[in-house]
Amino acid sequence: MDSFEGYLTKDGIRIHRPEDFAGMHAAGALAAHILDEMVPMVRPGMTTGALNDRITALVEAAGATSATIGYRGYQHASCISVNHVVCHGIPGAKVLKDGDILNIDVTVIVDGWFGDTSRMYVAGKLNRRAERLIQVTHDALFKGIEMVKPGNTFGDIGHAIQSYVEAQRMSVVRDFCGHGLGQVFHAPPNVLHYGRPGTAAVLEEGMFFTIEPMVNLGRPETKVLADDWTAVTRDKSLSAQFEHSIGVTADGCEIFTLSPGGKYHPTWA
Repeated sequence: MDSFEGYLTKDGIRIHRPEDFAGMHAAGALAAHILDEMVPMVRPGMTTGALNDRITALVEAAGATSATIGYRGYQHASCISVNHVVCHGIPGAKVLKDGDILNIDVTVIVDGWFGDTSRMYVAGKLNRRAERLIQVTHDALFKGIEMVKPGNTFGDIGHAIQSYVEAQRMSVVRDFCGHGLGQVFHAPPNVLHYGRPGTAAVLEEGMFFTIEPMVNLGRPETKVLADDWTAVTRDKSLSAQFEHSIGVTADGCEIFTLSPGGKYHPTWA
């Protein structure tokens, strides 16, 4: 990648410099390491609050900052979304039961750079329907990542995800999307997980953003509970999500949030 100064595209999307990739890799690696550390803790009888306490301690031990504590009044270092919770589940007294599936979402700040990632876990034994949902969601994320290269569009990413998921007779959540990031938590563009090929902004080298599809076994509609954070499926069907932070390179992309221990999928063992 040749050296250039960062700038904003006509769509308001920041183009980062080659040296900025190192900062994103450092932040992404810490976020992914923290999620690796949570693998042995996710088991029946554990509370989501205890999981969050461990995440908080890991962030502090690394000398990093949680991006979510204090964000719009949120007071936790993670979002933990169990079963039919689509996203933004608040950790607390909820006790995990055998067969529960959950998404843990963590964002850390390292030297000013934001590392944002989430993945699925299972407490105890994974049943077949949940396993298929998780696998489809995981595969859909990587179908989207395969489309990330200069000259493609964000519509290409969304279409790849949507067409794959719907072919599996599942649905893509429309109410939430991925986002730009870097030295800010949320920035343009909105990265939709559905769409038409060739539409929306064109990908350029130096763009940083998340891809984080949420997939439901039932219908795509969601609702937000009275706490103003927790989003659930309206039909109470199971939901799953995986998220990576991505940087566009000259010929493809780099994933900033790869699991150091290869534990990104709950059946990793």
